[in-house]
Parts: sequence; structure tokens; C-alpha cells
Amino acid sequence: MRYLVLSVLVIAWCTLHSAMISVSVTEYLHKRLGPTFRFYRLFFNVVAALTLIPVVLYASAARTEPLFGWDGYLRIPQLLMLGTATLLFFLGASRYEAGQLLGFKQIRAGISPKGIAAAGELDTSGILSVVRHPWYLGILLLIWARPLDISTILVNVLLTAYLLVGSHLEERKLVREFGAQYRAYQQRVSMLIPYKWLKAKYLCKK
Repeated sequence: MRYLVLSVLVIAWCTLHSAMISVSVTEYLHKRLGPTFRFYRLFFNVVAALTLIPVVLYASAARTEPLFGWDGYLRIPQLLMLGTATLLFFLGASRYEAGQLLGFKQIRAGISPKGIAAAGELDTSGILSVVRHPWYLGILLLIWARPLDISTILVNVLLTAYLLVGSHLEERKLVREFGAQYRAYQQRVSMLIPYKWLKAKYLCKK
């Protein structure tokens, strides 16, 4: 029963999070709220954080003895996963505009710029030339690098599915914003697994 409740909580949070940031909802609110819409990104972040608290608390209470632990030699791949995730977060933060992600830039400027780069333009440099969503990849590495019990595996599977679906939905939004420029970027750079970058950097040189 507790795993069913946990599943419902995680799915409800993911659904709410996706609905609030969907193109249809944001465009509707933009038309209805007018200048007040500049506060929406901050409101969205606050709601997402507050509604995540009960999910995290219930998930923690539902944890049991791990079915799989990163012990012995397995500590090496675990540390590699954690180190790569940390690097992805750091490199991603250097390309993204923190004020825009949090919503403060929209409040100051009174507008909602395209993209999340500092200039509001499509940024394809740095880590974004390796993968299109470095933070999503970092989150996936981070959640799967934990000791895995039933509740953790359940949450991880749901979050992985959510991130994969969310990535595709975000891509549709970015294609609407940047058009052919983003489609060319999709052809050139992988979404999560950097196989295109590895192929261009190493395989094509052989």
C-alpha cells in the first residue's frame, strides 16, 4: 500500500510540475495575466519546491534495507557517476542564467525571454555542445548512484520516465521558440547520452 501511495505522490508531483510549465498553460496565463505574468516563473518554482516536500518525506519514511548497495569495487562506478553529475551541474550552471531560471530576471525586466542562457538566445557552446540537457543527465546519474531499495527503485523509475518525457516536451517548446536553429542543434548534439559528441571527437578521427 505504501508503494502505491508513493507512486501516486510522485506521479501527482510530476503531473503538476509538467502542467504548470506546459506551453498551453503558460500561453493562456500570459494572455490572461498580462504584465503580472512576469511573476509566474518564481511562483512556479515556489510551488514545485513546496509540493516536493511531502513527496521527499514520504519516500524517506518508506525506505527499507537496500536491495543493491555500491560496496567494494562498485564504489568506483558510483564515485564516477557522482563526479560526472557534479561536473554536469557545474558546467550547466556556467551556461544557464540563474536569474531567469529562478524567475527574478523576468520580474526585473517585465518579460519572459527565450531560452535560459544569459542573453536569452540559443546557447550551444560549452557543455551544451556535448549534450542538450546536461542537468537532466546529471539528475539521472545522481538518483541511480544511491543505494537502491524498493521505494528508491520505484521513485527512480518514475523520475527517469518523467525526465525522458519532460525532455521531449521541452524540446517541442524550444523548437517553437527557435525553429530551424534548434532543429539543426538537435541533429548535431545528442539529447542526453553524448554519443554524437564521442563519435565526432574520437571515432571520426580513426
